[in-house]
Amino acid sequence: MTKNARTIRKKESNNSALKALSFKTVIAGASLAALLASSGCATSSLLDSGSHVSTTTAKTVLSEDQIVAFGRPAQALPKMPNATMVIVGEKNSYVLTQGGTEMVNLLTNLTPKNIQVDNEMNFYVPNNDGYFQGEMKLSYAKLKDEFKRSDYQFFLQNNGKECTSASDQRINAQRFCFSVPVKGAIYPQVSNLSIIQSNYRALSKPYTVSFYTQSQQNQVSRSGANTAQKLVLLPFALAFDVVTFPFQLLEQ
Repeated sequence: MTKNARTIRKKESNNSALKALSFKTVIAGASLAALLASSGCATSSLLDSGSHVSTTTAKTVLSEDQIVAFGRPAQALPKMPNATMVIVGEKNSYVLTQGGTEMVNLLTNLTPKNIQVDNEMNFYVPNNDGYFQGEMKLSYAKLKDEFKRSDYQFFLQNNGKECTSASDQRINAQRFCFSVPVKGAIYPQVSNLSIIQSNYRALSKPYTVSFYTQSQQNQVSRSGANTAQKLVLLPFALAFDVVTFPFQLLEQ
């Protein structure tokens, strides 16, 4: 083989090696670019997660009120034909438009001193538009030998559930529980509140009624607290007189 032929073959071999190296370099470069792009997304994700963004259900208490008495409207309320019961508060009046009939039935047919409230009166105001919903839970307890057949018939007719506790059993008492879903509307303070407070014996303990709303929010750990809202009354609500029920709620 001549010297020129050897030189030509050596050049061709070198060119082939350069081409292979170039191809590998391109592949490596593409892989690195993909890795960097992936790393960029991960970094973005980490930066986002670093700010602790999360969607939560935020509960906001709109108002709390002290209960003065329970009663019914002295006259029919405009636009509220089904208003049968009123929770009289120091700030506002809370008219039950659903569940009021059941509550009136319980409060007027059961011996007042044996009635007990079994839950906090927290009512949900979905749209803060003057309308609320929730649940009233009452229990009724007496010594077993004081119950009559008519009492048990009343419990059956009004969805009373036997819920005697160990404490009741120790004194030979029996307890029945009632759960009443309610809906209602928020009105201004009743017109005859001062008369009720002067003539109506206070409840056996301070009872509070509260109202809250909920919303889905994107919360960031570095952001400040949510601004408090206020309870909205019905736009057409007017003050009215109420006739109270003569009963006392026992302590829980």
